[in-house]
Amino acid sequence: MCARIAGRGQLAHAIFGLLALLTVSAVSLAATACTSPSKPHEPEPPRTVVMNGAQLAAAKARYAAGDPELVGAVGNLTVQADQWLRQGPWTVVDKDQTPPSGDKHDYFSQAPYFWPTAPKTAANPYGCPYVEKDGQRNPDVDKMTDRPEVGKVFEAVYELTLAWYYTAQPAYAQHATDILRAWFVTPATRMNPNLNHAQFIPCQKDGRSIGIIDFSQGFTSLLDATAILDTGAPGWTATDRDGFTAWNKQFLDWLRQGTFGREEAAQKNNHGTFFDMQAAAIALKIGDTTTARNLILDARTTRIDAQLSSDGGQPAELARTRGWHYSTFNLVALTRLAAIGDHLGVDLWHYTGPKGANILKAVDFLIPAATRTTPWVYPDLDPHWYAANDIVQAAADHGDAAARAAVPRLETPPGGNLYPVRPAAEQLDSIATTG
Repeated sequence: MCARIAGRGQLAHAIFGLLALLTVSAVSLAATACTSPSKPHEPEPPRTVVMNGAQLAAAKARYAAGDPELVGAVGNLTVQADQWLRQGPWTVVDKDQTPPSGDKHDYFSQAPYFWPTAPKTAANPYGCPYVEKDGQRNPDVDKMTDRPEVGKVFEAVYELTLAWYYTAQPAYAQHATDILRAWFVTPATRMNPNLNHAQFIPCQKDGRSIGIIDFSQGFTSLLDATAILDTGAPGWTATDRDGFTAWNKQFLDWLRQGTFGREEAAQKNNHGTFFDMQAAAIALKIGDTTTARNLILDARTTRIDAQLSSDGGQPAELARTRGWHYSTFNLVALTRLAAIGDHLGVDLWHYTGPKGANILKAVDFLIPAATRTTPWVYPDLDPHWYAANDIVQAAADHGDAAARAAVPRLETPPGGNLYPVRPAAEQLDSIATTG
């Protein structure tokens, strides 16, 4: 190409003397372009729906450059990812119990805070009737394996994928793909895209709308993981991607059109917030930006104005027996909603409602307890102060001065501070099922 340009320049110089100077200049520029070294191609950031892809790519570059904070965080991450290499895949059809539909491809879980009141007998195997004990988790719930196993799917895929992204070790991505494929894509083992039998109550309900929260934050982290796999992970094929996309389209239709979804969307506490977060993330993932944007815009009034007080408190969450847990839990959903809004040009972080409600103010409300400078005066059966860690760091990233000052004084979560390698708020005081 460069030789042909030069030849044309000589011919033009001979024939068109008056244009010689211009031709020589053009040839000089072309020659320079052909001989100058080009910059190495930098891959595009992952097209994540919650995390900031550019921030993630910058963290990867810092890790490659030997940044001590990132090196330490990736070290903590790979310790966890290595454990997942020896586990899974899991499938929804593995369970011993059959849901009321008769189809083991349907997800099946039990309400966590409901307890039997009678002895379990052959005639009454569940010990019905059941009564609610808010915040007290019934250990029988773990006998229903779908919920703990899908939790492993979410966590394993996320951590394995991130480990591959930073280290380029193919085994991480390949195992993440195997796990995703078994639960969501392969016809013989895939889960049906519904939660019709989530959080059932024995002898009372075959499933409940609030069971939608079983997927909550974990599934939206999975969406980000697949965006990272889309950057060229070994083993993750176009067929896998298309199958997962098709599953998400069906699942979003179930969430948006079904009775359970409409009931959950109408909830005024963390359930409604997590519904919006989940639906907005899925909509953005499949390219339905109109639905995603509308959910984010509506959240200003239905979530921020309706749920936050002017001082940053969350009355519906503070009234629970686990006020600390539910305050941080709801803020995980609110800050992740705000992060989704960042992708759509909607700033929820700095929105302030007519009565003073504001996400950053709600984060600041938790900082004194999170840093152990002021006692927590509200109920909580078993508070874990590190639960605020990611929330505070996310607020600091969005200009909250109080949060920025608090970051060095936060309690480190078990397994280390992973926020630098996956910059988005997560539920850190994880319990198998939240009600």
